[in-house]
Amino acid sequence: MLKPFDKQTFGNISNLGNLLSVEDATSILESWVLNERLRLHMYQVGYLLKCWADEQEGFDKTEQWKWQMTGWLHDADWDQWPDEHCRKIVDELEHRNIDPDVIHAIASHGPKHFGVEPVNKLDHMLYAFDELSGFLHAYSLMRPDRYNGMEVKGVIKRLKDKTFAAQVSREDIQDGAQRLGIPVEELIAFAVKHQGNTPQMK
Repeated sequence: MLKPFDKQTFGNISNLGNLLSVEDATSILESWVLNERLRLHMYQVGYLLKCWADEQEGFDKTEQWKWQMTGWLHDADWDQWPDEHCRKIVDELEHRNIDPDVIHAIASHGPKHFGVEPVNKLDHMLYAFDELSGFLHAYSLMRPDRYNGMEVKGVIKRLKDKTFAAQVSREDIQDGAQRLGIPVEELIAFAVKHQGNTPQMK
């Protein structure tokens, strides 16, 4: 069982804007995450966050990378250090003086597990897309055309089938959407549109 954090603030505000390079983030992800399926999940979540930051928030390239990097690294310690999940990557990013927004988003992507509540848009979007992304990928694998032609109603139907991708938390998907005030159908439509275009899937 994961031990919740005993704090709600992470990093140092003086480090706002400090981000890893693409090369350094890739190095962490690929050296820490040996499981290719988990690594793909992190790339997919990162891509969804980048697309949302671009299309829905209108952010510049730097802010888009901030969101993408957050998605890339949110599960970085789960593969090799599951008992230290979230703590190890948070410690690593704090040690590297990374933007506290990135660190807080990662620490809050499972509030019922880590005891840290999402507070800003990045926090909420990571929480909302995390389980949903994994579910969509599982659904795509059983479809001959993968994401092509995938419909929201088909995803909703599968979500109601608790035996399908049973490890995915339907509660977290609904909670994430409710906290954002965005219908889950809209989040699904956005994710279906973009996830199949994740560059690392090519």
